[in-house]
Amino acid sequence: MKYTALQGTKDLLPEDAPKWRYIEDKIREILSLYNYKEIRTPVFEQTELFKRSIGDDTDIVQKEMYTFQDQGKRSLTLRPEGTASIVRAFIEHNLGEKSPLVKLFYFGQMFRQERPQKGRLREFNQYGVEVIGSLDPLVDAEVIELGVRINKAFGLEGLKLYLNSIGCKDCRPAHRDAFNKFVKDKIEKFCQDCQLRLLRNPLRIFDCKNEKCIEALKDAPMILDFLDAKCKNHFKKVREYLDQMGIEYILDGRLVRGLDYYTRTTFEIKSEALGAQDTLIGGGRYDLLVSELGGKDTPAIGFAAGIERLFLVLEMQKKFPLEDERLDVFIAPLGEKEKSLGLKLLKDLREKGLRCDLDFLERSLKSQLKEADRQKAKKVLIIGEDELKKGKGTLRDMETKEQKEIEFEKLVQELIRA
Repeated sequence: MKYTALQGTKDLLPEDAPKWRYIEDKIREILSLYNYKEIRTPVFEQTELFKRSIGDDTDIVQKEMYTFQDQGKRSLTLRPEGTASIVRAFIEHNLGEKSPLVKLFYFGQMFRQERPQKGRLREFNQYGVEVIGSLDPLVDAEVIELGVRINKAFGLEGLKLYLNSIGCKDCRPAHRDAFNKFVKDKIEKFCQDCQLRLLRNPLRIFDCKNEKCIEALKDAPMILDFLDAKCKNHFKKVREYLDQMGIEYILDGRLVRGLDYYTRTTFEIKSEALGAQDTLIGGGRYDLLVSELGGKDTPAIGFAAGIERLFLVLEMQKKFPLEDERLDVFIAPLGEKEKSLGLKLLKDLREKGLRCDLDFLERSLKSQLKEADRQKAKKVLIIGEDELKKGKGTLRDMETKEQKEIEFEKLVQELIRA
């Protein structure tokens, strides 16, 4: 039987691994400038954690979660997103007692059983940030600016920031009443999923990608028009801070995000290069989630971003730097004694920080030189019977093809200087 990777999963091959490291390293470098600390959480949690945080009627909970029963007959779920686990860890470890403001970031695998598409897999990788402990709109502005900064640091083109406020539990009822009146005679125009959302969380209908539903919502009342004084002032301040930082944005009254825990500020950064699945970063406030999961009443905001999508855009726009993966030295021994000496030299060179390798397949000199060329080695050290007798190796420059003899005792220093 021939085994292949499961649908919706993907192998990261050696030629792409350096690009992946480049993405993670650059993001970590920027996050350190903003004083974020890394957190790592388990890849699976109690199913109820995700049901309570994400929302029972969301597509994620209803259709996409990888849920299973362990040997103790507990219902467990592979995490479909990162925030719920972070908040659970925040509460469990009393992080709020150690500091009134907690700034966290994470990298990790997420799992959703949805139809694989361009930049969207069933096992996918995210990075994200969470700021827990402040209701200040300045925090919203910093988190949004951070998302913009990360994408700009990669030199991406065609980016757009979309911004909205979806209010809070105090101002949503008025919008819900107005919305219910609007859709009263239009229910049949919506898809089956949205007809269920009408009963539970009408705001989430704005997140539906069905063309039929989008058309039916054309003149629907927007939550922005129903914000109470506190939410209106909070959003006004967020926009003022973004203006002060020179960050351009598009006001989008339909932007609600797909998870039930969001409140007030929501935002997305999109790329024109990706087509339908164009969101690179999505996030917003979730001021009620900590208390809903058993913690104290604590405001919070964050965002998450798919690394596969970022990888795709970087490839499409040719923004990956040329990585120098070449070997400094390839050692070509031509016998057993020569191999023993080569192994000692290999150890010495690596200890000095040189990237080296040795032929382990006992090939001919011609084949070893071909292998050195394939690996783009800068130099090849040839060790044969004559070289052993002289106490000197033959050092071949693979670009100029020039060769010179060099004493084995002086080889390490010579190569370091080169």
